[in-house]
This record gives sequence, C-alpha cells and structure tokens, in this order.
Amino acid sequence: QDRLEPTCPFCRHPAPKSKEEEDMNIMKRVTAKDPVAMTHMGLVRYRSGDYGGAFRYQNLAAELGHAGGHFQLSCLYRKGQGVEKDRKKEVYHLEQAAIGGHPKARYNVGCEDKKNGRMDRAMKHWIIAATLGCDDSIDALKVCFRAGIGNKDDFAATLRAHQAAVEATK
Repeated sequence: QDRLEPTCPFCRHPAPKSKEEEDMNIMKRVTAKDPVAMTHMGLVRYRSGDYGGAFRYQNLAAELGHAGGHFQLSCLYRKGQGVEKDRKKEVYHLEQAAIGGHPKARYNVGCEDKKNGRMDRAMKHWIIAATLGCDDSIDALKVCFRAGIGNKDDFAATLRAHQAAVEATK
C-alpha cells in the first residue's frame, strides 16, 4: 500500500528530509516576515548561546506584534542576555505579550502585580492565564484560595475553564 509523504500542515509541501532543508525552509519563512518563524529562529539562536542573534530575531517578531517574541524579549531583558538588563523594557514586553494572549506572560504580569502589592489585579491576571491553560496560575490561585483570598465560585469556574483549555489542546 502506498503511503502519503508527510507534508507541512500550512503549505502542504513535502516535509524536509534533512536538518539543512528544515533550516532553509525556516529561513524562507523568516525572509517572508513570518513572526512565528522569527521566534523559532530566536529560540534556536538562544539555545546555541548566540544571545545577540536571539535578540535580533525576537525583536523582529515583536515588531510584527507576535506575543511569543515579546515574551522571549522580556526574558532576555530580565536575564541580561544579548542586551543589558532593563527592568522597564522587561515589563513592557511582558505586558505586550500578555495583551497578545501569551498565558505565561499573563501569569508573570500577575506575579509582578503581587510583588507590587496589587493582589486583586494579580488574581485577575492569574484567572485569565488559567483560562488560557497556564498551570502555574492555577497553583497561584490555589494558594490564594487557601489563604482566604477570593471566593469559591470564582475558583471553581476558573478550574473548569482551565480544564477546558487543557482539553482543547490535546
């Protein structure tokens, strides 16, 4: 029986047969201004220790409005990798990623609010992140609920929304 060749789910071209071919395809997408490909290349550069290259690709993705690019830039600014540590830029990119729908960024914005004494805002951010499927937010909300912060109905609704988000990604 003839088997179909695996194809790209986006363009339906045959899947690359080598790492070089895969890299070439990703670079074509970067050249075409695909922010997802730019974020991917930024992560590849980051893992190889090229923090300057990681910054360049993540910055390009963020300029195109990609939430993942903003989130990765916030991480680079927090750690001072490829750029000087800059708290204002870290928080700015974290907020942009959260606005763009990045669950971990939304969780981190909640943590920032908690550090700054704005517990009500922190809980709102964690509820939103939990409904997007962020497990860390559920853990933070559990701690709050055990401490008597928040109500049982909101926590139950958030748990149901989190479960639905997790099921939707399976």
